[in-house]
Amino acid sequence: MAKILVTGGAGFIGSHTCVELLNSEYEVIVLDNLCNSSEESLNRVQQICGKTLTFVQGDIRDAQVLDQVFQQHHIDAVIHFAGLKAVGESQQIPLAYFDNNISGSIQLVQAMQRAGVFNLVFSSSATVYDEANVSPLNEDMPTGMPSNNYGYTKLMVEQLLQKLSLADERWSIALLRYFNPVGAHKSGRIGEDPQGIPNNLMPFVTQVAVGRREKLSIFGNDYDTADGTGVRDYIHVVDLANAHLCALNNRLMAKGCRAWNIGTGQGSSVLEVVKTFERVNHVPVAYNIEPRREGDVATSFADNSRAVQELGWKPQYTLEDMLADSWNWQKQNPNGYRNQ
Repeated sequence: MAKILVTGGAGFIGSHTCVELLNSEYEVIVLDNLCNSSEESLNRVQQICGKTLTFVQGDIRDAQVLDQVFQQHHIDAVIHFAGLKAVGESQQIPLAYFDNNISGSIQLVQAMQRAGVFNLVFSSSATVYDEANVSPLNEDMPTGMPSNNYGYTKLMVEQLLQKLSLADERWSIALLRYFNPVGAHKSGRIGEDPQGIPNNLMPFVTQVAVGRREKLSIFGNDYDTADGTGVRDYIHVVDLANAHLCALNNRLMAKGCRAWNIGTGQGSSVLEVVKTFERVNHVPVAYNIEPRREGDVATSFADNSRAVQELGWKPQYTLEDMLADSWNWQKQNPNGYRNQ
């Protein structure tokens, strides 16, 4: 079966994608520097599947490590998750983001080229879309200058991959533009385990519910939305993981570079998420309304029809499923992978 290198495979989306790859009989090699993740996630991936993967602790900016991986394993394709991803932090330490996310991606594709591997699935983001676009967002809409450095690095890597595939027709590249990944594997054995104060809504909600934090901050309740709070497209991480398998299969059969939105196509407001969480899980979530955050748009959700038509992919999980699974993970692992 095909051998897949998964960079950043110990992270939230990476670990769930490894489960789906192993369950589909792919051989998996994970490269991760564990700067924002835990090797424990990979131990659990293997327990869930009853199968083994190969873990290499290393950095995508290290050409020597990359060459070694490609020499030791006959890699057929790469799924590239590795990168820094905290929006706020990207404003404080932009160089670290440029180095990891942009330079790291360049090092990776250079190593792929040296090894003669030209199939790549890149973990991108809906932050690449111009903020003037009106939802539902589709792939033909213009990208813009993202309001934060994290989004900027995703846009830069997308653009350089597009230019790379134009210059060399051997490349076959998928750009997957994620909306808001949440949820966890049904087992509750793997899930989202952010270091420090969570940047995303869902781990914040579950940490309040489990008693790790006192209150959720909701930023802005005066947006032009049904209840005044921001609307986002939440997608179950297992649906997202499966989209990578669909994109992988598509790219093994095609050439060029193409973008796909990976979202449900449904928007949910922050308050709707909180209320639904309380209803589904029978746990209260205390919250405060705070002023709007700079750079937040009122509404963002996907038109996912291109992915549905071209990749043969379809999201299976509802918002209720996402919130039940997120809580199941957090309840079983109140401190994430630490102190087990």
